[in-house]
Amino acid sequence: MVSAAARSRLRRTLDPALVAALGAGLVAFALCIWRLMPGVGFWDTAEFQMVGPVLGTAHPTGYPSYVLVGWLASILLTPLGEAALRMNALSAILLAVAVAVTVDLARRLSGSLILGVVAGLGTAVTPIVWAIGTHADPHALHVAFLAVILWLLVRWEQSVRGNAIEPDEPPDDTHRADRLLIAAAVVVGLAVGNHSLTLLLGPPIVLFVLAVDPGILRRRGFIAANVAAFLIPTILVRLEMVLRAGWLRAPFVYANPSTWDGFWYVTLGAQFHSWLTDPFANPGKRIADLADLTVGQFGPIAWLVLVAAIVTGFRQPRYAILSGTTMVLTLFFNSVYPDGAIDRYYIGPILIAWTWLAILARTAVDLVVAPGGLLSADGVGRGGAGRPWLRAAALGVAGLGLLVPSIGAFPARAATVDDTGDVAARIWSDQVLAALEPNAVVVSWWSYSTTLWYAQVVDDRRPDVCIIDDRNRLDYDLGELSQVIDRYIATRPVYLIRNGDSELPALVGRYTVTSVGLPSAGNLLRVTPIAGAHLRAGGPLLGGPIARPAPGRPVANTPALREDCP
Repeated sequence: MVSAAARSRLRRTLDPALVAALGAGLVAFALCIWRLMPGVGFWDTAEFQMVGPVLGTAHPTGYPSYVLVGWLASILLTPLGEAALRMNALSAILLAVAVAVTVDLARRLSGSLILGVVAGLGTAVTPIVWAIGTHADPHALHVAFLAVILWLLVRWEQSVRGNAIEPDEPPDDTHRADRLLIAAAVVVGLAVGNHSLTLLLGPPIVLFVLAVDPGILRRRGFIAANVAAFLIPTILVRLEMVLRAGWLRAPFVYANPSTWDGFWYVTLGAQFHSWLTDPFANPGKRIADLADLTVGQFGPIAWLVLVAAIVTGFRQPRYAILSGTTMVLTLFFNSVYPDGAIDRYYIGPILIAWTWLAILARTAVDLVVAPGGLLSADGVGRGGAGRPWLRAAALGVAGLGLLVPSIGAFPARAATVDDTGDVAARIWSDQVLAALEPNAVVVSWWSYSTTLWYAQVVDDRRPDVCIIDDRNRLDYDLGELSQVIDRYIATRPVYLIRNGDSELPALVGRYTVTSVGLPSAGNLLRVTPIAGAHLRAGGPLLGGPIARPAPGRPVANTPALREDCP
């Protein structure tokens, strides 16, 4: 005989909303694993594959939350294989979490589990989102955090206002409202430790909270508790970053954040401030670029996103304040920060857009099934309550209509995000490391330095090689390319990794620069002095010690330049 408690637990386990969310998450996970990068990559990918397993510090803003999650995942996922593959798989897991939470978020906003699943799956197969789940990238954690934050805030609103999700579903327990808001504050603090885009959530959350419960301003103690819930995790993850760089001496630390100057240099992303452009220049082009991106991600239903935003303002006005303000701030920031991989910054707006589309679809169904429910100001309409089969059928048709463009574009999208054959970095690094002479010095740049660092730090290969990145040259005041060469050319083999460089002409007449001739690493160049050439270029004497950093300058604490080159 099954006890009442056991039956209750079984009902909770088999709750349709939970099963649907987990199912959509598993689909997203499977899609990402299907297209997963098998090993190490180039550029930031290799860096993120490295810093997690060794508890290092990534480039600004450091991503300490991602590093901690990556370290734990690297341990738990050890049976999968090498560290790079584990970190790639972590992105697939995080995206699955984001999709699962999005399902319930959209369900609560639209009042339909069917549309919640549609929003989750639609998010999963949108190209930018899907691509993030195929290789190591902290944006996968960012979108998971964002989904959880929005879900907690919507749950809090429903608890405060006593809104039921469906006609036969009881409202949330109002006594849990305070805990939900504090939980949201904690997650926001952790999210800030992962990506600075989270800071753009600050004004939208404040406006949302005041719109839901203006009386909260009289609860000073509760406000203080929320501020503390935000600050404590924010400070702790940054403190852990400081300890790794200083006392714990992690094997890879970018721009030593254990010093005061280095900490703010990393935390504030000082090296990228010059990338910001005139915020109001070329508005027409920026809008056109955004329109092109929207069409590329959503296909024929792209124009519905704007309609959905307007409808959300009527059907879920407080969520519209939260999500709409977040959308506007994020899109505006993206337009003035032309990062080379800016597409990744649109992952949050894409998730929000799918929740809007779910609300729009529910509104359309209410209009068809029960015209009186159109744009109800009280939340989710009750149209079709007497004919549940008709409403379910209409919701299914509406949801399918939203997914048809993604279904039609599925083969092309799968090919676009496919990283399964991306073994170029592994082949390249194998050839380079095998070709380098003992105790070689390699002057590289970021896209390739990270791959070499991964080989040294994680795989413990070629510790005799000194890798000097262009970033190190700035942080250590090493000077021009010719000056770096002068430091080592008399005592160590010197190589360059360049793909065309404005500094190379300055070497003419002083050095012979020849390709090593590797089939998959043609950018590896060997540098030898020209007999009788003057090897001093305004820098230190030939073969002299590496320059110490200028006072107050952040120091790249990489394995090659932690002290002197080995």
